[in-house]
Amino acid sequence: MAKIRRNDKREMPALNTSSLPDIIFMLLFFFMSVTSMKEVSYKVTCSNSPQASELTKLEKKSLVRYIYVGKPTDQYVKQFGTDTRIQLDDQFAEANEIGDYIINERSAMKEDEQGKLTVSIKADKETRMGVITEIKQELRRAYALKISYSATQRTNGL
Repeated sequence: MAKIRRNDKREMPALNTSSLPDIIFMLLFFFMSVTSMKEVSYKVTCSNSPQASELTKLEKKSLVRYIYVGKPTDQYVKQFGTDTRIQLDDQFAEANEIGDYIINERSAMKEDEQGKLTVSIKADKETRMGVITEIKQELRRAYALKISYSATQRTNGL
């Protein structure tokens, strides 16, 4: 009579990894399509931002234009000094150039979204209020009346 069962122990077959490269490339393409690159290189330091207790998050970031205010970074100190500077996109600007910048940005937007344009001022905590007032006056002249100020959450200890 023949033996049906063998007493030999069978080894577990090796794990099939042939689909692993497909999965890795699929994840790679997913993260490449979802991730956005940093659009602006900072020329001013805004690291010491003001603190606030009542913060709201901006809903649609495509409708927001940023104005950065602070001292120039180390690589621009020799060229521009240590006085407070204004940065629009990737360029230094004067306060009187803000109106033209806003008009150009507004005209580049869709017509139904132009009224929803929000200007966010990212200023360093050490920035003089006179500079912020000049920026607000220029924004008022350009009819950019929705202004937000970037801040960090205030902790209870302060």
